[in-house]
Amino acid sequence: MRSEIEIREGSWAELGAQAGEIRRVVFIEEQRVPQEEEWDGRDDACRHFLALRAGKPLGTARLLPDGHIGRVAVLDEARGLGIGAALMRAAIASARRLGHAQVELAAQTHALAFYENLGFSAFGEVFLDAGIPHRNMRLSLSDG
Repeated sequence: MRSEIEIREGSWAELGAQAGEIRRVVFIEEQRVPQEEEWDGRDDACRHFLALRAGKPLGTARLLPDGHIGRVAVLDEARGLGIGAALMRAAIASARRLGHAQVELAAQTHALAFYENLGFSAFGEVFLDAGIPHRNMRLSLSDG
């Protein structure tokens, strides 16, 4: 990589303005997720992660109190740079520090291989969320 990726972890109050803008662009504009589904009222209870490269916010993710990772989003201009993987590693490390035995997420089906490469396993059937096919995935944290 030509420029190092920085990951910040914090509350919605700390990171929400920048993380929210990334989510608005990726989910609401690009993927046409309805605003009322994207803004689910759960952000204040979550740990948030913001990826920056050369000081510019390019990606985000959140960790819910129950150990679910969600709202993983990387701006189109920054895809393929390792930002999604860096965000996921940070969220997984945070979940481990918080004592979660496992993390789960609902992956868009086109991203299953991305999460499998991080050690996640799919389970259950494909389902629609905001009109987009998803599948649940899980990663055990007890292996270290």
